[in-house]
Amino acid sequence: MKLYIVGAGPGDPDLITVKGLKLLQKADVILYTDSLVNEDLVAMGNPEAEVLQSSGMALEEMVELMLTHLRAGKTVVRLHTGDPSVYGAIMEQIALLKAEGVEVEIVPGVSSVFAAAAAVGAELTIPELTQTLILTRAEGRTPVPEREKLRALAEHHCTLALYLSATLTKKVVRELIEAGWREDTPVAVVQRASWPDQLIIRTTLEHLDEDMGKNGIRKHAMILAGWALDPDIHEKSEQYRSKLYDKTFTHGYRKGVKEG
Repeated sequence: MKLYIVGAGPGDPDLITVKGLKLLQKADVILYTDSLVNEDLVAMGNPEAEVLQSSGMALEEMVELMLTHLRAGKTVVRLHTGDPSVYGAIMEQIALLKAEGVEVEIVPGVSSVFAAAAAVGAELTIPELTQTLILTRAEGRTPVPEREKLRALAEHHCTLALYLSATLTKKVVRELIEAGWREDTPVAVVQRASWPDQLIIRTTLEHLDEDMGKNGIRKHAMILAGWALDPDIHEKSEQYRSKLYDKTFTHGYRKGVKEG
């Protein structure tokens, strides 16, 4: 028995991988996260497939349903939003499935962090400015390990991508300021990245909470923070050019040419 966990991407049906789409098209059963996955994508699957929604199911109920169909010899695709490896709650599903002798194959998808970066036209790792991207979340009802408190991570002063934090912006602002971030640090918020109703807000750390409230954003939002999100970064690009395309830089495919 083998279950396929497929990343659906952030919303736009075209952002699924070719491999993921092929699996949808041959699936006998598609179990998808209906509160997050675009139904237009599900409709691109096998028209004869049994389509099941998982938003109202608890873990054990969902796994038992998958097992029932797998034992009947059916091809089952578990369709997750974004990339399953990031806040996908797949580990607990895999643990129960493996205990029943089920092999699991994960097909990656486009995470909302990258759809959000694309929406605002940002490179999240700028040479000489920041070379690190931290994917994390503010601590709410679900705790985070002590060493991963937002303030501690923010002390690296690199680019931050905050999932599941749209209702915790006061906490986000407070902890980043306590970590030494400037109030004018650029922030970009993308709600429902790649969906037709996508909303982009460009703001600063100082005005983040206010601007989130003005726009009624309380869920389905990616918060990107750091100087890589500077809306004027392109005017300063000569300061931050990479070595990769520097004509004086030698690498395995090109010999650098020194001036003069």
